[in-house]
Amino acid sequence: MDSFTSFRAGGAADYLVVPGSEEELLKVTTIISGFNAPFFVIGKGTNLLVRDGGFRGIMIHIGERFSDISADGETIEAGAGALVSELADAAFKASLGGLEFAAGIPGSVGGAVFMNAGAFGGEIKDSFIKADVIFTEAEKDREASVRTMKLEEMDFSYRHSSLRENGGLVIRAVMKLKRADRDEIKALMRDYAQRRIEKQPLNMPSAGSFFKRPEGDYAGRLISEAGLKGLKVGGAQVSELHAGFIVNRGGATAADITGLMDQVRETVSSRFGVLLEPEVRIIGEV
Repeated sequence: MDSFTSFRAGGAADYLVVPGSEEELLKVTTIISGFNAPFFVIGKGTNLLVRDGGFRGIMIHIGERFSDISADGETIEAGAGALVSELADAAFKASLGGLEFAAGIPGSVGGAVFMNAGAFGGEIKDSFIKADVIFTEAEKDREASVRTMKLEEMDFSYRHSSLRENGGLVIRAVMKLKRADRDEIKALMRDYAQRRIEKQPLNMPSAGSFFKRPEGDYAGRLISEAGLKGLKVGGAQVSELHAGFIVNRGGATAADITGLMDQVRETVSSRFGVLLEPEVRIIGEV
């Protein structure tokens, strides 16, 4: 799975399925459900690490066949496989403000809804209206079904939605935005992009901010204060530019990355009494 994750590290999955349409996706999830087989859904793989022992199950890759985006008035609809940055760009072209923060987020729309992605004070939940979601039934011959989930059903919070608990698979999402001046939208997007360039290690494989923000503080500040910037385990390193990032300097294994994660968590906990929680999803066998 190193070819399908932004960390460029990790083991193999038993199967990879790439549906070409919503109908194929429904068939796939129905079959998987009938066998009660373990599966995991990936988009751009920007928030995922597969352990070196691999994933004993089926990876469902939601890609470019689900990447359509369309704007209608003040609403914009996007397929789960569309890039979040493409969604922000489409909003800009339609003179719709509210997604400027998303311009530099590297993941897909499906993943962004799943984890309520955010940056610079903005989050997906701020403009979310609804999403079409596939739910599987763990019974043989029971077809997977599509349900529309509205804002109040999503239980959005910091890097969380109800999809984490109910296992729903996003097909598409609809956002409600506001009319805005295109020059102002573009200026804000450029400002955020420049801040990312200056403060984030965008030239190295990573999964973005590795740890969730602890209440009332920032993971990067705690890690930096603990003197851990530049700390290495194998090919993995705490970024010297932004301590909240773990980067693959070349040849890092998933074990290198999780080993470094453990060292950072233990040190920060010992020093500050704060147990950092990974924002990255870590799956598979050691």
